[in-house]
Amino acid sequence: MKERIISPQPQEEEVTLDNALRPQRLADLIGQERVRENLSILIEAAKQRNESLDHVLLYGPPGLGKTTLSHIIANEMGMPIRITSGPAIERAGDLAAILSNLREKEVLFIDEVHRLGRVVEEILYPAMEDFALDFAIGKGPSARSIRLKLPRFTVVGATTRLALLTAPLRTRFGAIFRVDFYDQEALEAIVRRAAWVLKVEMDDAGAAEIARRGRGTPRVALRLLRRVRDYAQVRADGRITAEVSRDALAMLDVDERGLDDLDRRVLRAIVAKFDGGPVGLDTVAAAVSEESDTIMDVVEPYLLQLGFLDRTPRGRVATARAYEHLDIPYRRAEQPSLL
Repeated sequence: MKERIISPQPQEEEVTLDNALRPQRLADLIGQERVRENLSILIEAAKQRNESLDHVLLYGPPGLGKTTLSHIIANEMGMPIRITSGPAIERAGDLAAILSNLREKEVLFIDEVHRLGRVVEEILYPAMEDFALDFAIGKGPSARSIRLKLPRFTVVGATTRLALLTAPLRTRFGAIFRVDFYDQEALEAIVRRAAWVLKVEMDDAGAAEIARRGRGTPRVALRLLRRVRDYAQVRADGRITAEVSRDALAMLDVDERGLDDLDRRVLRAIVAKFDGGPVGLDTVAAAVSEESDTIMDVVEPYLLQLGFLDRTPRGRVATARAYEHLDIPYRRAEQPSLL
């Protein structure tokens, strides 16, 4: 898939800069008020009892700050954080090695926790519940089980696909929080803070223009800010204004609602080729020459949030708002006949 400027997936060269822009404490976190308040109570209670924090599961679309929250949790607890991901742990022995090296109250962050293998996951069950590792020694009638005690640690899991998490693993998390899209005001504050960190001169109108196209996602808004900064440095006087932001984002093919070329191709395919729908996901993907998973996980969430798309039992349907955005006369999708 062609790299998209509005993709919520981080690029390798941006990781270091993203780390510098991340807030380090709950007090510095912008948005996610309910999650922030619940986490503050959870952390303060654990610190008062001098206990490890209960296991925490964070779920929601990519780019909304699940990794940032895991670092904040570790910082608030005053403990180091170990970072891994579901696909990176291929064997049960890999996870056992990680767990046996954890210290008391330490935080283990597992990104994409829903992608843990079944054998690996079974090692995690007793580790999370009883803080122990179970090993089988020998084979046949002489085989015996050995239990190795572990220090009381905290697992912070992150997933974009909560439904793919197995029930036994999900129930072992003591606190489960949904991280949701950010509103315009919160994104503006995030963009202004990032501009200050990057030492970029920007007025409020410029921040609002970038935040409006940020798709409710800090990672996307920060990526747009970096690209507008480049444009301002080369084509303007280095200062980001509303006009500079509009010109820069127009060159990047990001419109005023944050849609890029792929988003608009998906909408146009449904509207022009399939009369507004309903049409199946695989058919839409074939029409725009993209993978169906890309359409479902990357494109559709924001189109649904804007109200441009409906998911129905019979397929995807473009709404009147989508027609208006594409400047196409609205044609109501035909409903199936009951006769």
